[in-house]
Amino acid sequence: MALSRKKWNNILIIACVFMVAVLTFIDSKTNKMPEDAHALFDEQNQLTQLQFNGIWLNQSDSGWICETSVLNCQSLATAWSELVISVVDISTEELNTLPSPLVLSIAINHQSQAQHWQYYPEQGLLQSAAENWYQIPPSLRSKLVPVISAK
Repeated sequence: MALSRKKWNNILIIACVFMVAVLTFIDSKTNKMPEDAHALFDEQNQLTQLQFNGIWLNQSDSGWICETSVLNCQSLATAWSELVISVVDISTEELNTLPSPLVLSIAINHQSQAQHWQYYPEQGLLQSAAENWYQIPPSLRSKLVPVISAK
């Protein structure tokens, strides 16, 4: 049975409306911060230096300074210094499936002693030096990735 042009147009319109509704629903669920999320750094404990995967950020009196190959220095530094996380429990089974982490060296308030955290960028997981696990909301994960110049 052949469909008329009018019926095909109606099917396409309904499909488009349905797709927009689905995408709007997904966007509303992924952009919300979890209710139990809290800031990793605050006024008393400010991020002053971060190093991972051969990339470093350092806060000076004039602002953030990054390795020369990092193109999004200010936005990357802002994203890390304003990072919001949620406490999460990781089972032994999940732990065994995780890839190798990146090691973060974090200095707070210009202290000479850095803290070493493990970062799993694909899963949005952080493991503190005290072996506590934290989840980064999906809406913030892309901002934590440095844009590197291709020299």
